[in-house]
Amino acid sequence: MIVRFSVFCLILFTSPAFAYGEFAHRTTAAIAEKNIDPVTGQHMKRLFKSAKLLGTPHCKLDNISDASVWPDCVRRDRIRWGYTAPWHYQNIDICQPFAFPRACRSGNCVSAQIDRNAALLKDKSLPAHVRLEALAFLIHFVGDMHMPLHTGDRNDRGGNDVSAAYGIIEGRMNLHWLWDGPLAERAITDGPEMVRRYPVVEKADISMGTTEDWAKEAWQISRDYGYPSAEDQPPCSAPLTSRGKVDNEEIRKLIPFQRLQIQRAGIRIARLLDDSLR
Repeated sequence: MIVRFSVFCLILFTSPAFAYGEFAHRTTAAIAEKNIDPVTGQHMKRLFKSAKLLGTPHCKLDNISDASVWPDCVRRDRIRWGYTAPWHYQNIDICQPFAFPRACRSGNCVSAQIDRNAALLKDKSLPAHVRLEALAFLIHFVGDMHMPLHTGDRNDRGGNDVSAAYGIIEGRMNLHWLWDGPLAERAITDGPEMVRRYPVVEKADISMGTTEDWAKEAWQISRDYGYPSAEDQPPCSAPLTSRGKVDNEEIRKLIPFQRLQIQRAGIRIARLLDDSLR
């Protein structure tokens, strides 16, 4: 039994972070599904019937949960889908005043692609499979934008160039992976159930704002908590280190911010789907 557990831990913390990222994305989709209008759900089901026309048999697209991870799956096919890689993030320097437009060139960033795919999804003159592709990108990119290190940056590719330890766990991990993976998993499972129907008043408050507003929220969390927790110093007070550590006490303090971002993403996905499909 001890041997099995040791092997599990080795796999967990030395393999790519896709599985944990998948858990967070599927959770935002589950929250959205609980909070969309029934009419929206019916329209989505009809769109999913056109999935075969996209020609991605190795990347399932049968339901909203599949849609939340489909863009990461197809991105592995670099010949066909590699051009979508810059759409998953928007690096905005945390050491400068929030500069939203400068961080997106020619629409190749997550905020522009959220707006673009919401418009495509809303256009009922388009073929069903084109709108389905837009649906999947929209769901996934809203999740990506709400992960703080998909937005905040210190010229380190959103923390990808900063190796980091998670509590007592050392190994092949970086700051971006830490937030995208184990911290997200911990946040989702540590606390009240997040996948539920939210009261109308609470949803209305959370779902407000534009993609720029949402990007700024994520940027502020990365600036005020993401980088300082790893470097144990105020943001931008010293040159960026290439090694960080988020200890157990800091993990507990970061969980509420991660939970808030996952909750926000799910509720906002629901709003965008209702706006585009009803």
